Amino acid sequence: MSHHKKIDDVTGVETTGHVWDGDIYELNKPLPKWWLYSFYACILWAIGYWIVYPAWPLVNSYTTGVLGYSQRSQVQHDIDEWKAGHAKYRTQIAELSLPDIRKNEELFQFSIAGGAALFGENCAGCHGRGAQGGVGYPNLNDDDWLWGGDLEKIHETIAYGVRNGNSKAHDTAMPHFGTDKILDNAQISDVANFVRAFSHLDVDAEAAKRGSQIFADNCAACHGEQGKGNQDMGAPNLTDAIWLYGNSQEAVMQSVRTGRGGIMPAWSERLDPVAVKMLTLFVYSLGGGQAEAASAPASAEPTKAQ
Repeated sequence: MSHHKKIDDVTGVETTGHVWDGDIYELNKPLPKWWLYSFYACILWAIGYWIVYPAWPLVNSYTTGVLGYSQRSQVQHDIDEWKAGHAKYRTQIAELSLPDIRKNEELFQFSIAGGAALFGENCAGCHGRGAQGGVGYPNLNDDDWLWGGDLEKIHETIAYGVRNGNSKAHDTAMPHFGTDKILDNAQISDVANFVRAFSHLDVDAEAAKRGSQIFADNCAACHGEQGKGNQDMGAPNLTDAIWLYGNSQEAVMQSVRTGRGGIMPAWSERLDPVAVKMLTLFVYSLGGGQAEAASAPASAEPTKAQ
């Protein structure tokens, strides 16, 4: 590298005098003033930021800055503001009965919004994000309810659950007709044919005829002579073509054989009373609440099984 200053013929800019390979010159062209001023301004801004906001780490803490700002305190402030803004609604929900909340449209809509979030966090894992249920998990969108579908009954079911050990839980259970040797396999097959006939499914007519007496002797006490069910006992309606575990011959036989016996948590043990009320109102709003069955959406598919 040699040193020889000159004016570049192409750009008209003076060179620095640095030359490589005899004919490669380094132009002496400083950065634009606006860029330099912007750069200096950024440096001044950074220094100001270090002074005003938390910036430098220390041994056990950090510099808090002259404003004393922190993202943690800002988030907590936002949370406190949110709680304060919603406190009046939560207070009203705690004090009012479920029917009274239902009559207050503003409070009802607030409860539905909160209940939807609670449902997604706590219930959707079993009942599905759309509360459509699945095999062994009831569909909450229709108007078929094992334990009742008015506000108080839904609240009771959510608060105390089913067969979970809570002293207030729904605790009646279907006998294990097969595993406890109450009925043999042939009798179970016959009564399954009879039960499936309630829903006008294809059955063995002779088997169904034999199963009618088995049903009368063993099942009618809970499900009723006509198979309409009994919500006080959690005995499902067998005539509505809605099946929790499927309506095939084998699925119905398995239900008779083992009694199934699903379990639901007691949410009052995990959530506060206001949250339980909000969940109740949300489930009620899905379209299957019995007190408003006439206004339930016509598109709600009856897929909640027994």
